[in-house]
Amino acid sequence: MSFLFPSSTITLEAALRDLAQGSPKARAFAAHALGEITEPGEKRRALEALLTALDDDRFEVRAEACSSLGELGEPSALPGLMKRLDDGAAAVRQNAAIALGSIGHPDAFDALAIALAEGPADLRYQAATSLAEIDQKKSYPLLLKALDDKDPQVVSAAALSLGAIGDAAAIDPLVRRLGHDDAGARFDIAYALAELKDQRGRPVLNVALTDPDRAWDAVTALGNLGTPDDAEALWRTLENKKTPPEATVLAAGKLLAIAPNGAHHDAARRVLLAAIGARKEHVRALAVEQLGLSGGDWAKGPLEKLARSGKGADMLEAIAIALRTIEERKPA
Repeated sequence: MSFLFPSSTITLEAALRDLAQGSPKARAFAAHALGEITEPGEKRRALEALLTALDDDRFEVRAEACSSLGELGEPSALPGLMKRLDDGAAAVRQNAAIALGSIGHPDAFDALAIALAEGPADLRYQAATSLAEIDQKKSYPLLLKALDDKDPQVVSAAALSLGAIGDAAAIDPLVRRLGHDDAGARFDIAYALAELKDQRGRPVLNVALTDPDRAWDAVTALGNLGTPDDAEALWRTLENKKTPPEATVLAAGKLLAIAPNGAHHDAARRVLLAAIGARKEHVRALAVEQLGLSGGDWAKGPLEKLARSGKGADMLEAIAIALRTIEERKPA
């Protein structure tokens, strides 16, 4: 959980100085910046400073220190991070759990297992994710048990981790919980089932296609299922003006990937070609990406035209990659 500082150009010496004696805001910024250090000698100095910062009296500094230690990936940070799993501030203990998962060392597994079983809800749901990052096989029974957690966010995290692990044995336990009282948990269970190629969560995913918060993930999940029924659902998404524009573009790409010559391929092509002229740059960039993934010769002319226009000036590399990918995909 970053405090969303911009990418830093602060020097190592300045960061170390600010972390030692700056204001709370300066210390938090410095702790964040130290996570971007890559040179081995500098990393050792950053590591030492960040470990000291784990005991700072301000939670935001401790939280950023945890996050940066995860970025540095040094196992020697494990004892300090495991201690912060019991921090009084939710942001700190969550970042500590995230960092332990990022480092991925098996020595952190037992501490996270205890956190999942006994910690506050905000820690339990992050522990579920981090445990799977460290050891998928060993975490599996713990995640199954967490599907019955009283907090729906923990159920969601456990379900998503089970989906990511990819063991089909999790399908039946997930299906049994598709009727969960919480809408978020139901959706995440359906998403996990789609990752496991089980279609029984499709009705939940279909409902979410016009939800601004879940449409992207719903489209992704239906694309993972990849059946003719999913292609029909994605086509209806293209026609529904309530669908967020980003999800509409993604749906068009997924539809072409599922059924490149299907009944609705013309509609999907129109969406993608219109999107490369969209006002918002991130929508144009997404359309370029999807054309690279699922477009054919019909997409090359419009992409080349975009590259020559002002709207394509900042994405020339992405356009070149898309064009090259289309060309490489052509039958030999």
